[in-house]
Amino acid sequence: MTKNIRNIAIIAHVDHGKTTLVDELLKAGGAYGEHQQAGERAMDSMDLEREKGITIKSKNTSVKWNDYTINIVDTPGHADFGGEVERVMKMVDGVLLLVDAHDGPQAQTRFVLRKALQQGLTPIVVVNKIDREHSVPEMVHDRVLELFLELEASEEQFEAPFVYGSAKNGFFVKSLDDEQKDVLPLLETIVEHVEAPDSDPEAPFKMLASNISWDDYVGRVALGKVQSGSVKKGDSIFLIRKDGTQVRGKVTKVFEYSSLSNQESAEGEAGNIVGVAGFEDIDIGETLSADPEAEALPFVEIDPPTVKMQFSINDGPYGGREGKHVTSRAIRERLLREVKTNVSIEVNDTDAAGVFEVAARGAMQISVLVETMRREGYEVLVSRPMVITHKGENGEVEEPFETLFVEVPDEYTGGVMKTLANRRARIEDMGTNAHGATIEATISTRGLIGFEFELLNLTSGHGVMSHLFKEYAPHCGHINTRNTGTLVSMSTGTAMAYSLLPLEERGKLFVAPGEEVYEGQIIGENPRKDDLPVNPVKAKSLTNHRSATKGITVGLAPPIKMSLERAIEYIAHDELLEATPSHLRLRKRILDPHERKRAVKAAKAEAGV
Repeated sequence: MTKNIRNIAIIAHVDHGKTTLVDELLKAGGAYGEHQQAGERAMDSMDLEREKGITIKSKNTSVKWNDYTINIVDTPGHADFGGEVERVMKMVDGVLLLVDAHDGPQAQTRFVLRKALQQGLTPIVVVNKIDREHSVPEMVHDRVLELFLELEASEEQFEAPFVYGSAKNGFFVKSLDDEQKDVLPLLETIVEHVEAPDSDPEAPFKMLASNISWDDYVGRVALGKVQSGSVKKGDSIFLIRKDGTQVRGKVTKVFEYSSLSNQESAEGEAGNIVGVAGFEDIDIGETLSADPEAEALPFVEIDPPTVKMQFSINDGPYGGREGKHVTSRAIRERLLREVKTNVSIEVNDTDAAGVFEVAARGAMQISVLVETMRREGYEVLVSRPMVITHKGENGEVEEPFETLFVEVPDEYTGGVMKTLANRRARIEDMGTNAHGATIEATISTRGLIGFEFELLNLTSGHGVMSHLFKEYAPHCGHINTRNTGTLVSMSTGTAMAYSLLPLEERGKLFVAPGEEVYEGQIIGENPRKDDLPVNPVKAKSLTNHRSATKGITVGLAPPIKMSLERAIEYIAHDELLEATPSHLRLRKRILDPHERKRAVKAAKAEAGV
């Protein structure tokens, strides 16, 4: 039976049609009934994934076709979720590299593809969206081969088969001249070119836990590829930890992946990707084995976290009004629950009561966690991302650096180069392609914080960027990422149009009339560098001759509303973001203005200024 199994991962850039492709393969395998509508984005199961169009957690599904079981694992395309990517590579024998027929392979794709090629996996290149205007599949074919050369692919990998088509229109062809009918040419290519898993059905059961999921009935479920033997419900097996210690346990359930869900299976056979329940504290990277003498299977080391942020209870005046989970205990439990299934996040207690430090591979990963917690009814205060520094061999401070790839239309190149220089980036390479200029630079992770939004503003939304972790290197000095100050409310109450009108002349506003504000909340941006205390709640005093609204004839401009990621990158080190189920508010760490002044004076005295 093992020879009829194919395990593949999909590698694609954001928005190149990965999820649509999986939907089409599921349709071909009969996952949807004749009258059933394919759920758009079937594999993006988290609400956040559907909204952002990105994959955060790697997930499994399988297509049954002509007696073959094709297990498909979706990989996150964003470098911040790289912890997921490396584990996926351990479960599969081949990869589908999905590229847009117009854009070609993108920078983020390189990151995952490099990992796949290093593991010696067989690639199949799928050139998608050939029905689009301005598509250039032949040119994309050459660019993919150039990328393989750059990433030092082996000869076999370099001779990867190419399939062309349109997932949206439900067809793929092996050659551009073939008739455009259905997705069968792609399924045939997978079966022909990806090897069956190298596993021994006769040997004792063995499996590496490559991922962890949660089931409300049986608790933690270890997901992975069965390396040898088979497993069924009721089997007595051993959990071999990374340090070699063993725990004996009983299998309470075996899951198999089919089309859109997981279902209980009678047996997990060699080569198949299955879920095994029965070990309450199993962790990613540990081995399950029927043989107590077996050695633990090797596990891919995951790149270290490079940024950290502080989470704390919402101690603002409006704290506890909207959320269901507002205590530090509830926040701590939620963060520790995240660590159980998300291997590239670390959570530590700090010296301050009710303050927790969360470390991850990038700010994007932590902002996704904050957004998920908001939706679950939590209220938290979050600090600006800080990079995690190391002491180097010579005792000097080292910080993380990344390789940055930027694509911008030619007319914006000057502005982008100036911004990169201000952020102390080192330009490594420049070139041109069909979309304009391409810039490759080395930049510190600190310099990257907030850069994406600046790039979008500079290029009117046309700039595209992606980045990969490169190395730890000596600290590159001070980087100024925000050149503006803030308008800070000095009163608590309801914001009034009467007082906001004159403030609009001082800067950009973040609040509208009628919104609740409090002392120490940031209600706008000051073009100058200083913070300006303002009173947004002052109402017009009434007399017998004047009505409350008379005289306010000019309309206020709509306030600036920031997304969660933007807000996290916008705040300075002395500011916090208050995230509640229905509001995002920016505020000062210390709300009282007099205490704030004293803290600034004390900090200056300590620094000897």
